[in-house]
Amino acid sequence: MNEQATQLVAAARDASKNAHAPYSRFAVGAAVLLDDGMVITGANFENASYGLSLCAETVAIATASAAGRLRDIVAIGVIGGAMDADGRATGTSPVSPCGRCRQVINEAAQMGGRDLPVHCGAAEGDAIRTYVVSELLPDAFGPADLGIS
Repeated sequence: MNEQATQLVAAARDASKNAHAPYSRFAVGAAVLLDDGMVITGANFENASYGLSLCAETVAIATASAAGRLRDIVAIGVIGGAMDADGRATGTSPVSPCGRCRQVINEAAQMGGRDLPVHCGAAEGDAIRTYVVSELLPDAFGPADLGIS
């Protein structure tokens, strides 16, 4: 198994413990790897006004961007699963980013000039599927389409 994938999925799994998901009861954690080895994590944050909820991947990428590090993202890991009675994510099937998150990941990928690897892991066990963002969102619209690089 790829060491980068294992590291990021473990960090995402740890981040999922901080999910605020009282409505869906589906905890998600994400971890982004920066070019200097730093890892930034995020967890989903739901809101009673459902449309205002934030996905874990978006939280992690926005945190990197707020630190001036959007272009430095080199990989991302994500896990998710139904929450147990203790609030931990469960499940042995890898979870992949939603469509909105794929678009946000694509933004980071294009701004950094990389086809980012996205390591999709299971909440429990060692199942990981790795894609590049162009596989998850083929023919994506992004900064390049607006003449921005």
